[in-house]
Amino acid sequence: MKAVLFANTDWYLYNFRRALAMSLQRAGYEVLLISPPGPYGDKLRALGLRWEPVPMQRRSLNPLRELALLWHLVRLLRRERPMLVHGFTIKCAVYGSLAARLAGVPARVNAVAGMGYVFISPDLKARLLRPVVRGLMRLALGGEDARLILQNADDVALFEQAGLVDQAHIRLIRGSGVNCAQFASQAHTKPPGDGRMRVLLASRLLWDKGLDEFIAAIRQLRLQGCTIHALLAGTPDPGNPAAVPEATIRGWVDEKLVTWLGHVDDMASLLGSVDVVVLPSYREGLPRTLVEAAACGLPLITTDVPGCREVVSDGVDGLLVPVQNSKALAHAIRRLRDDPALARRLGDAARIKARSQFDERIVIQHTLEVYAELCDPATAPVESSL
Repeated sequence: MKAVLFANTDWYLYNFRRALAMSLQRAGYEVLLISPPGPYGDKLRALGLRWEPVPMQRRSLNPLRELALLWHLVRLLRRERPMLVHGFTIKCAVYGSLAARLAGVPARVNAVAGMGYVFISPDLKARLLRPVVRGLMRLALGGEDARLILQNADDVALFEQAGLVDQAHIRLIRGSGVNCAQFASQAHTKPPGDGRMRVLLASRLLWDKGLDEFIAAIRQLRLQGCTIHALLAGTPDPGNPAAVPEATIRGWVDEKLVTWLGHVDDMASLLGSVDVVVLPSYREGLPRTLVEAAACGLPLITTDVPGCREVVSDGVDGLLVPVQNSKALAHAIRRLRDDPALARRLGDAARIKARSQFDERIVIQHTLEVYAELCDPATAPVESSL
């Protein structure tokens, strides 16, 4: 049985879905990964996975280019004849599903991690695109032979209220899964330093990840005489209209507000070297960074918004602050600095929650169960080692 996994970057496939792809192979599936070209394609191939580039431009609105992409996908699927196509993110879900329908693919699974730029940005461009994208989603994602995987209960309610997909075809699977044992092994490896609490924000460097509020909170703490070491990991995402300009980030560095680490491959080691992880995002599917940090036993500070509150229960395994509120964020950071016992308690509880709810074995098993719903149960293998 063959499955095609389609994402908008090869980086996403490598970092978030390679465990799923390898589990599918072990379960007896033939797996093809497709995405726009990039350096992680060769890394996927080095793992023994089959990967092919497709001519997709994430920000393109050119009708001819988009039709060419759709036709490319249709021809690819007709050639490969998979049993199932699994698309990740809204654009891949829509295009992959439309192509699958045209190519006669028997089953379609789509995973939408958050509502994305079109649904959360107040920009005029995003608001104009919204009804178009809604219409395409209704056309592409529906049908008895399709399932939609969402990562948090808020998005489930939103899709149901909007009538985008039949409620009976929505499945809630929290996150893309994290190897909790790998991250737990790096806990408490903080190197010797100057005694300042090390606070990390790790994400794509987008305004809607709360970067403006994070920097404002650091400024407020400095004015209060509260010295911390703020770290920023990640790079601007040129394919996203909400990307923070690199010049702005370098300005923060010159102002000595943050240490910018750029792209970090070894997140487990980085998380083992810090004291607190923050993510003041405006909305998420289910943020992997928070789950990875939780697996390390770190206290978390994030916003009380969809996705983030799936990972953190305020005062239980982290702290929640109002969205776009730098003052509350600064207060939460200072609270953990001034109360190490609270920070340890929250971190311990976060580790337990990560292992019991967000481990990759749980997520992969639930995903395989969705595949089995759509494929012949007699021929749809389930990996017994999970």
